[in-house]
Amino acid sequence: MKKNVGRLDALMRITFGLTGVAWGTARMVRHPNRSGPLTVTLLSAMKVAEGVTRFCPMLYMMGLSSATQSNQLKKFSYRGQEAPDEQEQDQYSTH
Repeated sequence: MKKNVGRLDALMRITFGLTGVAWGTARMVRHPNRSGPLTVTLLSAMKVAEGVTRFCPMLYMMGLSSATQSNQLKKFSYRGQEAPDEQEQDQYSTH
């Protein structure tokens, strides 16, 4: 499994996922027969797992990645394609 989730993205998924798990668990204690808190807990647990493994199946299916590649400042890049080198970028720039 190739990592397709960046470090900041993973930290955000873990943070918000744990928040959702805590909220859903607290709500399930008070209202055990409702399905909303259970749904939020399960979806939040999936986000925590995505953050820990740094792999998102949805990003993979769309061919996107939020993981930064060597010295690139792009937010998303298509899987399997590399950004042009700095030399190639210089020949297209107008000075």
